[in-house]
Amino acid sequence: MPDLLDRAAIRLDAVAADRDEAIRQCGHALVGVGAVDASYIEAMVERERSVPTYVGEGVAIPHGTLEGKDAVRHDAICVLRFPDGVDWDGHLVKLCVGIAAKGDGHVRLLSELAQILLDPDSARALRESANVDEVVRLLQPAAEEVIQ
Repeated sequence: MPDLLDRAAIRLDAVAADRDEAIRQCGHALVGVGAVDASYIEAMVERERSVPTYVGEGVAIPHGTLEGKDAVRHDAICVLRFPDGVDWDGHLVKLCVGIAAKGDGHVRLLSELAQILLDPDSARALRESANVDEVVRLLQPAAEEVIQ
């Protein structure tokens, strides 16, 4: 089974002009590790238009629509850090954790990620980290919980 968090899907110096570009970059990261087909990218943008994915603490968790699940090959997350931030409907987002999940896997994954990302110290560490190994370590509890 592929890793839920592939190191190749972690980008710590991303730059985006706006929310939709940031979401598309997340989608491309998921495509790059073979987790999704390219059609999933627009499903992520569409999801954002109907249900915002900003969760607070400078973090957004973009993911696709239910219809987009057909484009998911395997569950995966990507992590994109935007050091200069991205305007996300009036919120400054510095960290995007993109999700691709088959079936109902996204519900459990969102729950696990929320516990980590809504903790101010953990969220700050992720927003400020410039080290891939640290990002993996910080998100490992969510990845391990979902795999079990």
